[in-house]
Amino acid sequence: MRWEQLGWGADFGLYSREQLLSRGVPAGVLSLASKEGPWLRLQPGVYVERTAYLARLPAERHRVAVEAAMSATRGGFAVVSHTSAAVVHGLPQYRFADRPVEVTLAGAIGGSSRAGLRRHLDALPDDDVVTIEGIACTSLDRTVFDIARTAPLEMSLTCADAALRREVVSSRRFDANAQEAWRDRMRERAGRAAGSRGIRRAREVIEFADGRAELPGESVSRLQLHRIGFREIDLQVAVAGPQGSAYYVDIGLRDVRTFWEFDGEVKYRDAAMRGGRSIETVLLDEKRREDWIRGTTHWRLCRGGFGDIRTPETLAARLASFGVRPPR
Repeated sequence: MRWEQLGWGADFGLYSREQLLSRGVPAGVLSLASKEGPWLRLQPGVYVERTAYLARLPAERHRVAVEAAMSATRGGFAVVSHTSAAVVHGLPQYRFADRPVEVTLAGAIGGSSRAGLRRHLDALPDDDVVTIEGIACTSLDRTVFDIARTAPLEMSLTCADAALRREVVSSRRFDANAQEAWRDRMRERAGRAAGSRGIRRAREVIEFADGRAELPGESVSRLQLHRIGFREIDLQVAVAGPQGSAYYVDIGLRDVRTFWEFDGEVKYRDAAMRGGRSIETVLLDEKRREDWIRGTTHWRLCRGGFGDIRTPETLAARLASFGVRPPR
């Protein structure tokens, strides 16, 4: 497969060594491209303009790196998998940083990993392989399962929640039966993989995943709350608002009568998310909403951002500053 067949990387600007040489780029410049210079070598024989590439967000860079890796892959049928497949599927990432592209080859033997490419060897049933924008990758279920077995729990849960949400939430309507059907399907998958590496972790993710979580910050908040001892955790709690409207709060802690809101900066800084409103208007609207929720429910409402959910301890400290502690 060549990147000329694919839309995303071609638009971004992937070039072969031959293309750059034909444009007058000296061979000596390309020989240093893995370390310095205007061109960056992503894979053997595949280059990108360094400044434009590094200006992108990590997940966007990885999406380009996936196309570069697949264009340079030789020997055996490899499909994009694990965190790389999550990027191709458009699943949100938590603390995503530059990393090798991950692929899976069917069978017990295959090519070795190299700089920028990590190969896994595993069974690949036909049902576990899909094609997205010309890229062969693991299916959504298989991708979530692989990540749950191999990635940190925060990343695993973020991906599982987001994948599950696609099946169980539509226009804010949550389908509990669909969520249980997803769990049954994933439990069956885990049963077939009994004894494999990371299977206990995968089972934990399957049972804890919840499609009601809207954003990675909510998924990680819920995980840290559970780690510090909370068990009565509700998601996207509806509070009756003025004139027949409804406000939705990220997390409700029933046993301590407290709401937790993950307050990412993007909803204030991103003009698209503000819907044409000024930052001042967004802040005033949030204050009115918060006052209404507190006044009508008589619950505490605590807010925090990524720094507050970094560890269970940081979240516990944030809640304690509001006088909120886990039930004993």
